[in-house]
Amino acid sequence: MTDITSILSASYKSNLLSAARSNSKYVAVDPTLYQGGWSGKYANGKSFTVSVSNVKGFHAKVRDQSEGVNKYQDVLIKDNALGIGDTKFTLTGNGKAQIKNVVTDAASGQTYLDTAYATRSS
Repeated sequence: MTDITSILSASYKSNLLSAARSNSKYVAVDPTLYQGGWSGKYANGKSFTVSVSNVKGFHAKVRDQSEGVNKYQDVLIKDNALGIGDTKFTLTGNGKAQIKNVVTDAASGQTYLDTAYATRSS
């Protein structure tokens, strides 16, 4: 039998990153705005990097590295944003992005949204 807290946690994580869903259509983006290596630090001082490559139309390949975890994914770009796993990458300006990551505290099991800012390095 499924634990009710795991159901609530999964729902909460899903809603954190999709709270502002859009009805807009997917449109081709300028690859030069997204492609490259992005890096930054969360409030707890832990570093992360996001690599965006092969941007074609509104499709891209993304690699997210944070706290020793590597995530690779083919993604869709919509409304200046893309999602990889439980992380959302939103372009905020030329060479600047906001990163939102759903984090579960190992000790308490509590889930929270960690927000950081990234700059493109290449």
